[in-house]
Formats: sequence, C-alpha cells, structure tokens
Amino acid sequence: MPTAFKALLASLPAASDLLWQKTKRRLVKLQLGLAGADEATHIRAQRRLRGKDQNRRLQKADAVVVSFGKSGRTWLRVMVSRLYQQVYGLPEDTLIGFDNFHNMDSRVPRLFFTHDNYIGDYTGHTDSKVDFYDKKVLLMVRDPRDVAVSQFFQWKFRMPAEKKALNDYPPDGDDRSIYDFVMHAGGGLPKVIDFMNIWAREREKLRALSVIRYEDMRANPFETLTEVARFLDIPADADRIQEAVDYASFENMKKKEAENSFHMSGGRLAPGDKSNPDSYKTRRAKVGGFRDYFEDGQIEAINALMAKSLDPVYRYGTDAGADSPAQ
Repeated sequence: MPTAFKALLASLPAASDLLWQKTKRRLVKLQLGLAGADEATHIRAQRRLRGKDQNRRLQKADAVVVSFGKSGRTWLRVMVSRLYQQVYGLPEDTLIGFDNFHNMDSRVPRLFFTHDNYIGDYTGHTDSKVDFYDKKVLLMVRDPRDVAVSQFFQWKFRMPAEKKALNDYPPDGDDRSIYDFVMHAGGGLPKVIDFMNIWAREREKLRALSVIRYEDMRANPFETLTEVARFLDIPADADRIQEAVDYASFENMKKKEAENSFHMSGGRLAPGDKSNPDSYKTRRAKVGGFRDYFEDGQIEAINALMAKSLDPVYRYGTDAGADSPAQ
C-alpha cells in the first residue's frame, strides 16, 4: 500500500472525530442560543465540552506531552514525528496526532499533545493534576517572558475571536500594546506563570514526569531529543536522532510552513498571512527575544513579576541574556 494512502487512512478516525467534535460544539451553541443563555454560560459549556473530548483522549493515551502554548511544542512534535517515521518506516511530512501513527503501526504509542487548558473544566480538577497522575508526562516549558511575547503575536495574528473569548484573551479589536498584553492576567505572563507553578507543585505526584526546557533544546537539541526518545521509549540510535534534529531545523520548518507541506496538520502549522512573518507559527525561535520589544523600565517590571511569582524549580533567572540558555 502506498505510504501516502496509508497515512490518509490512518488519519480518517481523527478527522471524523474532529468533525464530530465541531458538530457537537455547534449544536450546544445553537441550543444555548435558543435558550437565551448569556456569554458566560456559552463559554462554560464550550470549555466543558472541549474538556470532555480531551479527557477521553487523555484516558486512552500511552504518554502525554503537555505545554503552554508557544513553548516550542510544534518543534518537538516535528522531531518526535521524524523519529517514528525513521524507526517504523512511516510517511515523511506527516505529523503525529494522537493515534494516527499508532493506526499505521501499533508499535507506536498513542501520544496525546495538550495545552491542558480545558480538561479541568470537565473533571473539576482545576487546582491539581490528578487527571494526569497515572500517565507518563513529558512537560515542555519555556521562559515565560518569551512565551508571553509569542502569545501576543498568536493573539494578534492567528487566534480566532471565539478562541480569544474561550480562553480569556483580550477581544478582537483590542489595540493594547505588547507590554499591556504581557502584563494582562488573561493571556499574558501571569497566566503562563500560574500554569507552570501548578505543574511544579504537582510534579511529585505523577507516575512518570520528564521536564524539557525549550532553551536546553535550542542549546543542545541532540542531547535533549535523546532524553525525549529515552523517556518515550523510542528505539532511535544516534544517527536517527541527529537526522531528526536536522530535519526540524528552524529554516526547514519555516520553509515547510510556508509551503503548508506538513500533511494532516490543518491550520496548526500554516501562517496566518504568508507576507507577514509575525503570523507564522514558526516565528523567531529566539531565546531571550522578549527584550527586543520593551523599554528598560518595562523589562524591570516584567522581571520583577517573574522573580516574585515563578517557582525556581524551572531555573529561569531574570538576568538571562538574549540568545543564551537561561540558567
């Protein structure tokens, strides 16, 4: 069977599931609209419905990759996909999406990628990670200052209005500055820090946890991917790991995003506007790049907030220089 056709068949269950999820959301939206429900009720219902769908996948998953949005997960996903492609002879340019690789070869685990922003709305476990306790969890983190800046561009150029409302981001048409966004409790630095802190508090309760820092992956991608492969039990040798690192280079990913050549990835890895570099999913890949957007006094305020709030277990000091790993 041709590999491209095999990939298409493997993706059909996920595509059907996604279509059904969207249909359910529309039905709930219609039902609440007919009942005259207010916006807050709409948002609670939609978040709970998304949480239910994600929790179902979580329960079936063999391993979970968790990250706050814009923490480098797509880069990691491309490298992990490339390892599985090499080890099990799967189609190139097809990204792993929960069970599509498993459907092509049962030796590949069901790998659930999540930003963990809805499951608690369904289970009620918003102050703990009990839903993940018995799972093998790979937690990917990034300097929250860089994450918050990347979130600004995601919000401004890539995020649909409905998603903004659903996740408490400033609404469409809001013209706040990047500094005001970063300091905003909804989508900015405080939200990133809260996300990281709850995982830090819960880390000892998880059956298996590996924390991967974006900055370490930038500085030593081979070593970091080797650690990831070991944790996920991917039987990849050094040559395959290096090939995956080369394949997922910033330049190659930027090119593939512009060409929309990652199959079955939908709009997740496509620019909002090809003529606007800030609308790309693969935007800068710069460590410490947040400094480029603020005046000295603003950087001091941002650093003070992080120093006061972020759990030190992540080793993100406020004096980390641009283009160097945080210590």
